[in-house]
Amino acid sequence: MRDLATEFEAERGRLLAVAHRMLGSRSEAEDAVQETWLRYAGALADPAARAEIRELSAWLTTTCARICLDVLRSARVRREAYVGQWLPEPEVRPVASGSASDGYAPDPAERAVRTDQVGTALLVVLERLAPEQRVALVLHDVFAVPFAGVADVLGTSEVAARQLASRARRAVTGPDVPRHTADPAEQRRVLEAFVAATESGELDPLLRVLAPDVVLLGDSGGHFPAARRPVVGADAVGRFTLGLFGRTGRYAERALARSVLVDGVLGLQMETTHSDGRPIRLVTAFAVDQGRITGIFNQLNPEKLADLPPLGDGDGWPPRW
Repeated sequence: MRDLATEFEAERGRLLAVAHRMLGSRSEAEDAVQETWLRYAGALADPAARAEIRELSAWLTTTCARICLDVLRSARVRREAYVGQWLPEPEVRPVASGSASDGYAPDPAERAVRTDQVGTALLVVLERLAPEQRVALVLHDVFAVPFAGVADVLGTSEVAARQLASRARRAVTGPDVPRHTADPAEQRRVLEAFVAATESGELDPLLRVLAPDVVLLGDSGGHFPAARRPVVGADAVGRFTLGLFGRTGRYAERALARSVLVDGVLGLQMETTHSDGRPIRLVTAFAVDQGRITGIFNQLNPEKLADLPPLGDGDGWPPRW
């Protein structure tokens, strides 16, 4: 068992990356990886059975992907009954030197694990896909699994697996999808401009940093008032943002904030107080393209933010960079 555990731990980071992109939830991804370990330990504890596995990495990826596919199929039913807009549970990390600017590794799977720059925008778009499409796209386009392997996971033909990935690819690159192409340096420049414009209390500076077709989504899980539909367009998003965090906004005087990495992309973690006295935690992720914000994703469902570290007195609004 010690040897099995050592072999598995060497693959854990990649399996978490696979599961996170498929499920859009860090906690669900960790559960899927743990289930993969249990199946691995149960199936391969016999040395003879272990010797039959030619490529352990491929076996683990296939097993994990099948577990994720089952979770996705059941999650679709649960999310149809979700109150308001749904956003993925964010993975929030401190902004450390070099944490968002590592060079790309040549191997797609290794690159995905090292950079972890998934982006909330991508996870939101992946929610549009059928479970089979999502699995096909993630396995082939992100982790370079051959279509024969994708077909094995989905229990279909290689031709059908290609078609599923192709349809998924068209969906995630459609004209109504928030674009995110900015490198870490551009993300910082744009977010600094966004915060400065918000702090000014003026709409015009904010409009200059928002793309004309910018979209804002908010997920409160029914715990706090939130728009039940996306806010679309620079003017509407700008006015909504100023109403919350502008100079005279609802939360302007009592907000704490710090810059963080949200799903590998620069974003904000905030704390404030609702009008009824309840504390509010908020994680905001952004999509940035050609110097403008194309997507703003506000996660304020406390059930999805339970593990956030608290902010301190030095984390005031506007946030320090």
